[in-house]
This record gives sequence, C-alpha cells and structure tokens, in this order.
Amino acid sequence: MKEVLDDIERWRAAGKHVAVARVVGVEGSGPRSPGATMAVSEDGEVAGSVSGGCVEGAVVQEALAVLAGQRERGVVTFGYSDDEAFAVGLTCGGTIHVFVEPLDW
Repeated sequence: MKEVLDDIERWRAAGKHVAVARVVGVEGSGPRSPGATMAVSEDGEVAGSVSGGCVEGAVVQEALAVLAGQRERGVVTFGYSDDEAFAVGLTCGGTIHVFVEPLDW
C-alpha cells in the first residue's frame, strides 16, 4: 500500500475519486502475494500492481466500474489453469482474489 500513497494523495488533492484494489487471496501460483495493492483514479491513472501484468487491465476496469457506480465494492476473482495461462501468453497461472473498493475521503 505504501507504494501507492503518494499517488493517492496527489489525486485526492486534485479532487479525484479513487478506487483501491488489494489482493486478498491466492490459490496455486500467483505473481503477487496478498496485500499487493493497486490504486486507480477516475481518469484511469494507475499506481501499483496486483498481478504484475496478468490481469491488470481487468482490475482497472473493475475499479472504474466501482467508481462509476456500475458495480458494488467486493471481491473479484481472476484465474487461469497453468495450461490456459501459458496458451494465452501469461506466466502466472493460479487464481487471485482481489477486493475492489472506492476510497471515501
């Protein structure tokens, strides 16, 4: 979380809405451990990482949907078997559970 605090503070000072996504669970192999954090501003600016690239784009979309009121805060699960992951060019495999929520100032 510390790695994204400066960006969150800058966005807050600019009056932007921000969502935070945190890895809350990993099954099988995973690129990041629980606690890995990503922050997303309403403009789509991103700080931090929850997957090292495997599902970053999907997590950004979930965060933007939460900010837009199109979905509730909650856990989103992303997973691929190791074979599926390799077939689409991903190296992580496994399943990660990410909690996405808006920050309330």
